[in-house]
Amino acid sequence: MAVTTFATSRPSGGSGRSAATSLRVDRKVTVADDVVELTLTRPDGGRLPDWTPGAHVDLVLDDGLTRQYSLCGDRWDPRTYRVAVLREADSRGGSSFVHDRLREGDLVGLGGPRNNFALAPATEYHFVAGGIGITPLLPMIAQAAMLDVPWRLLYGGRSRSSMAFADRLVAEHGDRVTILPEDEHGRPDLPSWLPDPSHGAKVYSCGPTGLLTAVQRACAHWPAGRVRTERFVAAAEEPGTGGRRFEVELRRSGTTLTVGPDQSLLQVLGEAGVHVLSSCRQGLCGTCETPVLGGVPDHRDSILDEGDRAAGDCMFVCVSRARSERLVLDL
Repeated sequence: MAVTTFATSRPSGGSGRSAATSLRVDRKVTVADDVVELTLTRPDGGRLPDWTPGAHVDLVLDDGLTRQYSLCGDRWDPRTYRVAVLREADSRGGSSFVHDRLREGDLVGLGGPRNNFALAPATEYHFVAGGIGITPLLPMIAQAAMLDVPWRLLYGGRSRSSMAFADRLVAEHGDRVTILPEDEHGRPDLPSWLPDPSHGAKVYSCGPTGLLTAVQRACAHWPAGRVRTERFVAAAEEPGTGGRRFEVELRRSGTTLTVGPDQSLLQVLGEAGVHVLSSCRQGLCGTCETPVLGGVPDHRDSILDEGDRAAGDCMFVCVSRARSERLVLDL
């Protein structure tokens, strides 16, 4: 299938993140049912790290609780970040903390920004969003409009009142935007909406797993690398792909470790005193990217595209394993 799948934001080399920074919640406002938008600034009013459309940041919310959110504001504003947070029904603590406990004036920690879902040049863009998946697409739309590149958006959600920024998008962009609440129109007919792949066109989609699966099916005939999706939930592991024992050589320290069938590589590294920064532990955020010097990784992340997987020169140690008997890592 000619689909490239990304998750929120690959780092630009290595497994690090930006230096720890505290951000202040300047504004917290409800923008849809169960969605709040946070406006974040540095307490000293200073400049924030630059970012590009599709980027996300890690927010350290409480007692080390870290969650990733797509930046959805104006990338040309050097002193303000904006994120929108959906209250998840099965929240692991992040969204409920933001909705119920975070107040204007509170401080949160910052990691990033990082970008796995970067907007590549194209002759035209077809954006497909589902629910809170609209957030990384907002700055992409602004970029396409600024560059005067043709684009269109299909935006679906449970109901009109649950679809953040929908009214603003229609007001600003008119018939380039198609709003399809499921309770009014049912699920979108993607094969009818998506055109045949013209030269240089690209599809960018973000939303729930069902939507991304439908986009992948509708675009199965598109050339490789022209369809890009971002997941907020890790892709399901295929049956029969459980772990097996393998060895890991840490080139810089000269240490060799064994990873058992029921252990993650990140866990084994930590138990050996080798600290690799990590956050989501689901192969989504990109924090734990580690260079591979030898061996064949078994990529189980939702970040790398087909070309990156084939290159085999990096891996995300929170979920990925080894196809070879031994891996050599630059650690």
